[in-house]
Amino acid sequence: MEIREFQKLMKDLYYNKDKNRGIGKTFMWFVEEVGELANSLKESGDQQNTESIGAEMADVFAWLCSLANILNIDLEDVTLKKYPKACSKCKQNPCVCKEK
Repeated sequence: MEIREFQKLMKDLYYNKDKNRGIGKTFMWFVEEVGELANSLKESGDQQNTESIGAEMADVFAWLCSLANILNIDLEDVTLKKYPKACSKCKQNPCVCKEK
C-alpha cells in the first residue's frame, strides 16, 4: 500500500469526524498517540515488544494522516519532495552527514 492509499483510507473512514473535531483537537490526539508510543518504547526497554510498539506506530501514522487530510496535504508528495530517495541535507544515499 502506498502512503497516498493509506491516507485516502483514513479520509474515507474518519474525515467527517476529523474535520468536525478541527485541527487543534486532532493534533492533540496525534500527540497523545506519540506519547503512547513513547510509553511503549520505554516499557519495552531491551525486550523490544515489537507488536505493541508496532501498534502504537500505526496509530501515530493514522493520526498524522488524519491531520494531513484536514489540512489538505498529500503526505506522499511532501515526503518525496523533502526526501527524494536521499538525505534532505547532504543529498546522499546513504546519508553522510556528520552526527551532532
